[in-house]
Formats: sequence, C-alpha cells, structure tokens
Amino acid sequence: MSNPSNTEVKIVEDELFIKYTFTVDDGQEPLRIDKYLVSKIERASRNKLQEAIDQKHVIVDGKAVKSNYKVKPQNFIEVLVDKEPTELEVIPQDIPLDIIYEDDDLMIINKKAGMVVHPGFGNQSGTLLNALAFLLDKKATHRGKRPWLVHRIDKNTSGLLVIAKNDESMAHLSQQFKDHTIERTYQALVWGSPQEPEGTLSTIIGRDQYDRKKFVVLSDDEGRGKHAITHYRVLEDFLYTSLVECKLETGRTHQIRVHMKHLGHPLFSDDHYGGNRILKGVVFSKYKQFVDNCFSILPRQGLHAKSLGFQHPSTHEWMQFESELPHDMQTVVNKWRNASKTYGF
Repeated sequence: MSNPSNTEVKIVEDELFIKYTFTVDDGQEPLRIDKYLVSKIERASRNKLQEAIDQKHVIVDGKAVKSNYKVKPQNFIEVLVDKEPTELEVIPQDIPLDIIYEDDDLMIINKKAGMVVHPGFGNQSGTLLNALAFLLDKKATHRGKRPWLVHRIDKNTSGLLVIAKNDESMAHLSQQFKDHTIERTYQALVWGSPQEPEGTLSTIIGRDQYDRKKFVVLSDDEGRGKHAITHYRVLEDFLYTSLVECKLETGRTHQIRVHMKHLGHPLFSDDHYGGNRILKGVVFSKYKQFVDNCFSILPRQGLHAKSLGFQHPSTHEWMQFESELPHDMQTVVNKWRNASKTYGF
C-alpha cells in the first residue's frame, strides 16, 4: 500500500552536519543515487552530496552505498552532509575579543575556551564570527565584508586563530594550510605518559558511524575519512598525566583529541573522548578528591593552541605568535606538577 508521507524529506541540523532522511516513492524508476539525491535534496550542492557518498555517509536500508547504486521504491535513505559556516547568516554582535595583532589583511585572535567559532544549530549568536562581523562593520574599509575563517578550533579549546580580512588574504593563507607550511603548536594535558617521549601519528580520521559527533581512527581499507598527521613530544611527565606538545601537519576536526586517544592517552577532562574520568592513578580517596578538584577547575579538554607561524599574505614576511596557557589549564598543570613532586603521584 502506498505511503503518502514517502515524499517528505525530514531534516535534522546540528553544529557540524545536516541529516536528511526519507523513503523513496513507490513509483520511482531505477536511478543512480547520486543523480536521485541532486533532484531530491535542494539544500545540498552536488559536490556536498558526492562527498557524502565518498565518505560513506549515504545509507540505504542500513548500508552505505556507492554513486552507482540505483534507488528502488521504498528504499529508506539517510544522508549526512557536513555543514559549512558560510551557509549560516552571521548577525553582528558586540562581544569582547582578545585581538593580539591586526592589519589590513588579517587578525590574530586569542580565543577563550567556551566560545563557538561559527554559528550553528543552537549557536546562532555569541560566536567568534558574530563578534568579528561587528568589529569589521565598524570599519569603513571593511564594512559589509565577511570575515574569513582560515581554520577553526573547537569550542572548548583555547588559543590562537588567524582571520583573513579579504579574499586575497584568504586565498594566500588557505594555500599555506594546504601546503602544510603553516606552523601550529598546541599544548595538551593528557592522561598517562606516552611510552615513546616523542613521535608521529599518521592515520586516517573519519566520523564515528555510531556517534556522528565523534571522530575515530579508521583502517586504510574502509575507504573513507581523511589523512591526519600529528607530531607529539612530551614536555613534562607527572606520572599519571603529562603535558604534551602537539604540532599539526594537517588540521582535521578533533585531530589531536582523536590521535591522543588512539595512542592510549585521552586529553584530561575531555568528556567527548573519555578523558573526564580517572584513567590513571591510585585508589586512595585523597587522590580521587584531587582529580575531581582538577576537573572542577578545568571542566573542558586540556587543549590550547599555543603558537602560530605563517608567511604574511602581502609582505611575505614570516610571522610568529605565541599565547600563554589560560588560567584554568595553567592552574591544573601546576597542581599536577606540584602533586607529582610532593606526593609522588
């Protein structure tokens, strides 16, 4: 019997993606799914839909399909499309920012933890882009121009971001990111201490098929995900935690958080990747109280974008910027440093 709701496309939006679900009409002739989706989903571009297929984010009756799959009547289809910040309206808002450098081409922002970088589902206001739109609208030379996000850092990660103020700067800086000539160094507080004090993680990272808000390391034969490279070095070993420097060669979503978990050392207080519980240490109640106190001081992943280096898009001079650890993370690092010396744990 025909289902009158077959033609309805249900849409669910989140900060990172848009999910479409629908059932193929009873009278649908066999048609390649890539062509079918272009005609069915008006809000998504052809490139975005092809990318979703390549990443195995197009699911038909519970199984990922390729572009040449031909849809059949009553197929139940799920499509997950990554959301771009440019798809969202940015409303200017007067929000204080820590601007550590600015010229006609770019700005360097020291972002506080807790600030979302761009508007998304449930975060239409209070973001970095809202603040930047307000600042640039006040300047005659930039009024009405959209600030360009050259790269991003997670909401609960603090530290340095470069913002392009014109098309030329965006193109030049984006090419540097593509060529891996941008230098980005993070400091992370992680559980335990890696067996090798320094090394390189080179893996494929993709979205977790069971939890679309998480990313995982994938095997090469899965045919989805993107190559990610992180160079790490242990700066200080506190026995049950350690302070690690991470240099990014690529910039995938949640890259450091995923790589450190894959290495067996999740970021301290990272509720998304299992670091918000005691993973190393002793059973004494005094130790548990100590860790819980650290969690309360640092209720977010211990990750800070500490340094940023690149070639200026106009002058072509090398620019280097540094940012100190914010108070919450520095306080917890100090507590672990002192405790490891005083109590031997």
